[in-house]
Amino acid sequence: MTSQTLHLQLTPMQLSDAVQPSAIAQGAVDFKQTALTTHHSPLLEALSTQHSALSTLFIHPQEPSEIILQLENLGSRNLRLNVQIEGNFPSEWCRIGMEGYELTPRSRMDAVLYFQIPADFFENQASLGLGQSLMLDYHSLIYVYYTEEDTGRQLVETAGVNLYVRPRSLYLNFLPVLYREVDFIGRFLKIFEQAFEPAVQTMDVLWAYLDPMTAPQALLPFLAHWVAWPIENRWTVERQRYLISSAVELYRWRGTRRGLRLYIHLYTDLPLDDHITVETDKHICIEEILGQGFVLGKTHLGQDAMIGGGRPYHFIVRLRPDRPDQVDEQLVRHIIDQQKPAFCTYELYIEFVGAVSGSGAFSPC
Repeated sequence: MTSQTLHLQLTPMQLSDAVQPSAIAQGAVDFKQTALTTHHSPLLEALSTQHSALSTLFIHPQEPSEIILQLENLGSRNLRLNVQIEGNFPSEWCRIGMEGYELTPRSRMDAVLYFQIPADFFENQASLGLGQSLMLDYHSLIYVYYTEEDTGRQLVETAGVNLYVRPRSLYLNFLPVLYREVDFIGRFLKIFEQAFEPAVQTMDVLWAYLDPMTAPQALLPFLAHWVAWPIENRWTVERQRYLISSAVELYRWRGTRRGLRLYIHLYTDLPLDDHITVETDKHICIEEILGQGFVLGKTHLGQDAMIGGGRPYHFIVRLRPDRPDQVDEQLVRHIIDQQKPAFCTYELYIEFVGAVSGSGAFSPC
């Protein structure tokens, strides 16, 4: 609305689907009459132009909403401004941002009203008494106090704002526009949305529940049973995830040097060193004892061949951890016994920096 000095215009930054013009107008008028009678002096009431702009804003929990208040000085004098808002909603819901407090003649200025309500607005209603219903519609008045620079006249302009707190309903997108304009339908559909939407969202990300790296911790025993992998409580959750996700590959290479190296790597976190070509230089070194046997013309007795004794199907495992507590010898032995062929024997050596400790050959029963 326009006065002789100051013009106010309200512009909501969010479009609303449901509008109730009659209820909005009546609520704003009633609240304005009450506010003027309660909070303003007779001088301000007499100087007020009694013109007001009216706007409606739908607010959703945890979503910020804004209203632009445009101020235009139609007079020939500078105006000193002060913007305030009063309503039947908590004061912490709203804050006002202004470009300045001086408005020159024939110029415009924008003030922004930021509204945001708590995310648990509909859930945290413990203060409601027996028989009380939740309040969803709020009314407020914006007061723009301004003083003319030369005359010192104090005037006030008002603008009404109706705030409607509504839940955000996704199911409205599936309805024709005609039904979206009915406020009750959106609130009614929200009941079904809260009941069914968690199941729908679970189906949308079902792949994440079946991946050991992203599945909830409570689902890990099921995934481990799915691939026949034993769950051990001594491992961290992150280590269990890696082991379960690698179970199929471990089964594929079981009984081979590659499978044994991968198994030890997953449990001890020692690097695989795939870029190192010399086996003895790797952190997980697995050497197979291979020989040609006694071949005339190629074998030197006492050097690379011997009569009697010997250990066929034998290999040596050397681990080089960076920390003394990085490798559990009993666990590594359990892994080797589980992965090697039953007819093979082995030796295990754990070599630390500056010291070497090991164990002798192990012969299966």
